[in-house]
Amino acid sequence: MVRGALDGTRPRVVSLLASATEIVCALGMGECLVGRSHECDWPEWVRRLPVVSAPAFAVTGTSIEIDREVRRRVEAREPLYRIDAAEIEALGAEILFAQEHCEVCAVTPGDVARAGCVTAGAQVMALTAGTLAGIFDGMERVAAALGVAERGRALVAAERERLRRVSERCAGRAVPTVVVMEWADPVFAMGNWGPELVEAANGLLLLGRPGEHSQAIEWARVREADPEFLVIAPCGYDRTRAEAELPLLRAREGWNELRAVRAGRVAVADGNRYFNRSGMTVVETAEILAEMLHGVVVRERTEGVSWRWVSENGCC
Repeated sequence: MVRGALDGTRPRVVSLLASATEIVCALGMGECLVGRSHECDWPEWVRRLPVVSAPAFAVTGTSIEIDREVRRRVEAREPLYRIDAAEIEALGAEILFAQEHCEVCAVTPGDVARAGCVTAGAQVMALTAGTLAGIFDGMERVAAALGVAERGRALVAAERERLRRVSERCAGRAVPTVVVMEWADPVFAMGNWGPELVEAANGLLLLGRPGEHSQAIEWARVREADPEFLVIAPCGYDRTRAEAELPLLRAREGWNELRAVRAGRVAVADGNRYFNRSGMTVVETAEILAEMLHGVVVRERTEGVSWRWVSENGCC
């Protein structure tokens, strides 16, 4: 816990992680935020905060171009993100939230240190996801750092109960097989907490392993798995940009032979906000999956908002 939380004042927080920003706001501590990363976009009002990070290279290229540049930078030990150390210093940050689960997905403590913005008295807190338990633990750690530990425990209890309701609503139905693709070229199959969310929605995730990083795989493995449902949710892409990946996938050998394609059970989704983010939308993702796999609407309909079915000629 930092000084601001100890003396009753609100600590000054710079969040370099979109999920941390969501958690801070869900705890009712949004007023602590004085700066954000370029990826922090929810709640919408946080977009008004000063932005203290940016990608270190253009991310407007094709999937394969982005993947190659990321791999090149990782191998060359070049930064993936630019961090404005001067702005963070000027904002008087007492807490910096980052993540240490994946060196590619968001700013890490190492990125912060290399940028020289570890100011005197500032605490750098790194969240680790990988599993639902890790995400829920992160919620409680954020709450403790802000001096509202009890709110953190209540928030986690509410999210666990919400997840339990998803499982309850989907129980007893046939268990369909699912592949969730987090990247199109090369293909990445969703791992991490994804299998747990699919299981909560009474589905069976193929190709991805619980608690393990999403992995690049050969397209042949998707064809061999031949899932009943296929979800396209590229990491960092909203639904519109995910839809732009469809021509690439349709051109792959055997696309039209997949069971999911033949049955009209291919969905394109907002991966950035739901399937790839380890914050306050993880349970909502399970609710989305319940609607995709079983037609079960747990709270409100998400089709056409967070995701769409793909038809032979596009999204409908």
